[in-house]
Parts: sequence; structure tokens; C-alpha cells
Amino acid sequence: MLRESVQRFLADTPRPGWRDLSGALGLAGIALPESVGGFGGGAVDIALVMAELGPALAGADWLSHVAATVLLARVAPGHPALGDLSAGSRRIAIICTASTAAMPVVDGGLVRGSATLVAGAAEADLLLLASDDALLLVAADGDKVEQRHRIMHDGSVSADLAFTLQQGDAVLLADGDEARALADYANDLILAGRCAEAVGLMQRMIADSVDYLGQRKQFGTAIGRFQSLRHRGADMQLAMMKAAALTEVAIVAVDQGGPDRAQAVSAACIEVGDAVRIVGESAVQIHGAMGLTEELSLGGHFKRALAIVAAFGPRAGHLARFAEAS
Repeated sequence: MLRESVQRFLADTPRPGWRDLSGALGLAGIALPESVGGFGGGAVDIALVMAELGPALAGADWLSHVAATVLLARVAPGHPALGDLSAGSRRIAIICTASTAAMPVVDGGLVRGSATLVAGAAEADLLLLASDDALLLVAADGDKVEQRHRIMHDGSVSADLAFTLQQGDAVLLADGDEARALADYANDLILAGRCAEAVGLMQRMIADSVDYLGQRKQFGTAIGRFQSLRHRGADMQLAMMKAAALTEVAIVAVDQGGPDRAQAVSAACIEVGDAVRIVGESAVQIHGAMGLTEELSLGGHFKRALAIVAAFGPRAGHLARFAEAS
């Protein structure tokens, strides 16, 4: 029902903004408990929404907000900001290794240095810093956090954040082993959510390619009748299905918190990275030069999928993590 509701809404609003997602659909509080106006959902619900928001290019900021609300509700279930975050009148972004290119230095309650390319931070009112040492809540105040917005290659907007915090400017929510466990969970939730987003993008790229194969004619017949292109389409479908299967395993592992979570998430990241290149490059080749033009949504979908794979981090790191967890 959740997936169908999002699909129906996106059919009428193909490029939704934050007010659409939070106001019309109520997705800002999907992972928050019902006591604060939330939906009470988990990783599975987040993944279903991300798969639908992927082709709409609307998932990057939403995922950062949702991951931050999950952690905040766990460590501070009575926090006064949860109601506004659930309604979407305030926004929060998470700063963790999966959501930023570089982490700041955390020393107790102080934050030094900067965080670069933080997803979802450009419009956030609050920032949740999840490091191995501490979980900190910081107001996105211009006097304390200097922002520089960056428009990314896929059209999403990230922010470079420079921190000039004094003692007491950040609220310490957790530290030590608890903070490390929460940060690990947030990283895996974001990675699994991005895998789901990439699967949604690949499904759309395959659907667009199949439509084009039936429409484009050469030598008096639709090019979809050519055996080589049929084989190419089958390869695309197989790659997407393998990535979707491992993504489902990863989402369930994150949702249930089992001991195989790290292994499942890294396996999904590796498979999705391979599948994105197979599906995206094949879709562009099927469409020809027009595949990367602004007139077609295919180009934007492929760019976003490549940005997701880049945000996974080094492939070698996931291979090593998979081997260690085996």
C-alpha cells in the first residue's frame, strides 16, 4: 500500500519537492514512532520509498533526513524536535561516513574541521553528527556552521560544512560503544537505502530501453527484433535482478539487525555497482547519442545511479568488509 501510494502520487507529481514528500505524503516521519506523529516504519519501508523516489531524483535529501530521525528517536525518544521533524516543518541531515566525503574531527563535545559534500545538509535546520566517538546534535546556525552549497553532477545539492563550535553548542546524545554502534547502523541504513534507489533507477532505465527498442525502426523493422539487442536487454535484466536480490537481503539484515548485516550490505553495494554500469551503459548505447541528452530522463537517471555508486566508497573497502564478516 505504501509503494502504491507513492507511485500514484509520483504519476501526478514526477519531480516532487520537500513539501510534496512531507506534506502530501507524510514521508518525513516514516521512521518515527506514532507517538510523535510518525508512521512507525523501518528499513523495509524506507527501501520501498527509495526505490520509487529514485527515478524522480528525489531520494538524496529524504534519505539523509530519515536516517537522522531514526537515530534521534532511538537515543532521545522524548526530544521536542521530533514532532516538527515528523511533520516536515523542520529538516535534519545526518553526517556520517556514508553521507559525506570527509568527516570532521570530534573531540568530546567539540567539533573541529569540516565535513564535505554532506547529502541533505543544504536545507537542514538540524545536523546529527554520527561518528565512532560521539553522537552530536547541532543546530545548522550560520554563526556556528558555515555552509557552502554544491550542485552535483546528478543535479542533487550537497553542502560543505565548516564548524566553529564552542563548548555547549552541540548536544551530546551518545558516546563510546553506543555511539559507534549507532554510527555503524546509520551507515548501513544509508548504503542499503541507496542500493534500493539504484535498483529503482535501473528498473526505469530498462523499461525506457524496452520501449525504445519497440519504437525505433531500422531496415523497416523495430530494432527490438534484432537478436544482439535482445541479448543486450536480457543481460541488463539479469544484472538488475541480481542486484535487486542482494539489496533485499541487505535491507532485511538492516531491519532485523542480524550478525550478517555488514556482509549483506557490502555484498549489495558491490553487486549494485556492477549492475549500474551494465544497465546504464547498455541503455545509453541502445538509445544512441540521444541517451545522454537533456530531452530524455535516461541521462539523468544514469548520472544519479553513477553518483550513488561513487557514494558507496571504494570497492576494495566493501570487498575487505565482506571477507572479514565471512
